[in-house]
Amino acid sequence: MITRTLDLGGPVHYVDFGGSGPTMVLVHGLGGSHHNWMMVGEKLARRARVFALDLAGFGRTPLAGRSASVHANQALLDSFIQAVSPSEPVLLMGNSMGGAISVMQAARQPQRVSGLVLVNPAQPSAENTRMERAVFMMFALYAIPGVGEFFVKRRSARYEPEKLARGMLQLCCRDLSRFPEEVVRAHVEFACERHKQMPWSDDAFVEAARSLVMMLLRKKKFRAMEKAIRVPTLLIHGTEDRLVPVANSRELARVRPDWTYVEYQGIGHTPMMEIPEEFLATVERWLDSQGQAAVGPGVKVA
Repeated sequence: MITRTLDLGGPVHYVDFGGSGPTMVLVHGLGGSHHNWMMVGEKLARRARVFALDLAGFGRTPLAGRSASVHANQALLDSFIQAVSPSEPVLLMGNSMGGAISVMQAARQPQRVSGLVLVNPAQPSAENTRMERAVFMMFALYAIPGVGEFFVKRRSARYEPEKLARGMLQLCCRDLSRFPEEVVRAHVEFACERHKQMPWSDDAFVEAARSLVMMLLRKKKFRAMEKAIRVPTLLIHGTEDRLVPVANSRELARVRPDWTYVEYQGIGHTPMMEIPEEFLATVERWLDSQGQAAVGPGVKVA
């Protein structure tokens, strides 16, 4: 694993997990970073050249005058893809907000995407489905100008970075003991680094959260993007996800019956961290079957 930086209208930090062959780009979720892929990145490199970027305002990629909205970060992702794979499309793997951004990329720049792996992707709510009350209230606060910023800054000032990191992981998985200790340690250490060196991180989080909520409220428009996708797609979801109810992916699987849909019983929002070996086995089975075209010779990028 090698840490690198690209200049794409400002520095973009990413990790090169190595490998050879087709290119795979991993896209983290809201409040996440390249650390979210640490348990699977090097093993995915058995099948592809694998990169995990930090979106603007997250991880070690500063805002540097840029926006952290989902629309701006989709444009950043597009620039990143062109930089690391200028002549061939890439397989995109996105978790949560990163899944929504990957859908946007595949719909808007289809010539640059050969396949999708959507892991508990952020998406419009299914009919008659509600988030947990506490989670709903939290995102409602993020969406209100001024209130979201106050709430996040107050939370950061009130709690130690370690408590915030552990709280975020617990939101992703009810049982924190399911995460390997090295995953917890890496997230805690980075939270301390962010607290000391990245004053822009709270503003970026709120901007991204607010833009994500606003986009997903336009269900018809987002569904049109999902329906427009014409590449092999693997949709994965954990049944105990508190942030994105599993009913959302079940509805999406009915909208796109041609996609491969896999559910993990008793697993939360981040299967690639909670059950990395089972997650890898799922992805590799798909790459050997329905997703084979996603890592094949591919069509040259225009």
